Amino acid sequence: MAIFLTEQSRVIVQGMTGSEGMKHTKRMLASGTAIVGGVNPRKAGEKVEIDGVSVPVFGTVAEAMTATGADVSVVFVPPAFAKAAVIEAIDAGIGLLVVITEGIPVHDTAAFWAHAVATGNKTRIIGPNCPGVISPGKSNAGIIPADICGPGRIGLVSKSGTLTYQMMYELREFGFSSAVGIGGDPVIGTTHIDALRAFQDDPETAAIVMIGEIGGDAEERAAAYIRDHVTKPVVGYVAGFTAPEGKTMGHAGAIVSGSAGTAAAKQEALEAAGVKVGRTPSEAAGLMREIMASVG
Repeated sequence: MAIFLTEQSRVIVQGMTGSEGMKHTKRMLASGTAIVGGVNPRKAGEKVEIDGVSVPVFGTVAEAMTATGADVSVVFVPPAFAKAAVIEAIDAGIGLLVVITEGIPVHDTAAFWAHAVATGNKTRIIGPNCPGVISPGKSNAGIIPADICGPGRIGLVSKSGTLTYQMMYELREFGFSSAVGIGGDPVIGTTHIDALRAFQDDPETAAIVMIGEIGGDAEERAAAYIRDHVTKPVVGYVAGFTAPEGKTMGHAGAIVSGSAGTAAAKQEALEAAGVKVGRTPSEAAGLMREIMASVG
């Protein structure tokens, strides 16, 4: 099983004909993703040959969905145009929208997230500034390397792209049902809690890894959700134990203000909810190995 993304998912790429879009469309196709089209109003009607696969380009998301039955879109549109691209996909009724673009102004993200809610919350947004979602052996929507790990029974939700890759590689002997990179911006679509709920409901996910980072209170809220609703074993890691106060670290949302948002406070909240927390990614991977050895 998998969450959000399955072998039946039909994927289009907004910004496919740009350099980043083309590079990662090629990688997604190579990993078995059903890429059924691209979107670029200036190149509508063209076809792009990618490793022997002819991918049609459409003028709008709605046209692409009508022609191909697409239910997932991956956004590689530059930051200045990303808000319009996301709103277009929401208005077209796409089911899953993976926003890879980094550097989108928080005001724009807040605006398109509010638009999604106001129009009935029919589109699940992952990101922005995220690596996407992969269900190994089934589909890959985003930039997560597909060859670092195969299918298995661990679910992973992470704010960090690179730590997503590291955790998948370190636990490659067990494999993953799905890995979801939610992004580290101050405003995001899908949250830790959304992914935790989906993994809890997925019968093929046996255990969950949750990677957070300093700043905000998302991990504390996730801890409360785990305490009240998650029965599967959860291992956590919080990036930023050595981060200096008042410095933005990596992601726009990763900033400690006074005693709020520290790694230590997040670790305390998670451990109080029964989550085993590693002080390093490798230590967290070791804790998950112990759990997987016991769950079989």
